[in-house]
Amino acid sequence: MQVQEMTRADFEALPFRTVFDFTELVILPQRRHHDSGYRCMDFVACVNGEAICRMSGCSDVLHINGIGGFGHWSPYSPEGLPKSVPPVAWSIDCLPKSGLLRLFSRHKLSTDDASYALSSFEIFAEQEERE
Repeated sequence: MQVQEMTRADFEALPFRTVFDFTELVILPQRRHHDSGYRCMDFVACVNGEAICRMSGCSDVLHINGIGGFGHWSPYSPEGLPKSVPPVAWSIDCLPKSGLLRLFSRHKLSTDDASYALSSFEIFAEQEERE
């Protein structure tokens, strides 16, 4: 089903799965609170406007392009952090029927398995453009 036509209940009915590549992410706030005091969020992976599954379930923070915005680079890698990071044209809109926020880019998006176990959920913009 296309995300523009989905209700919040439609998003909540999606199964939890592990998906690593997608084109859009819908933010689905939950009623329960994390130990931090902030609300938990689920994230819905979408491919070309179609909702695929829910992810996370325990996150209170979304890190866009990874923690610090450096993409897959890590300060702990032998190379350290880059002097510059390629720009990513991030966009957020509000879906007409559900009122939920959708995050997207002109790049393919991904996450890693660490994001499923932590309170911090990281998404990354891959440097190859979407098809």
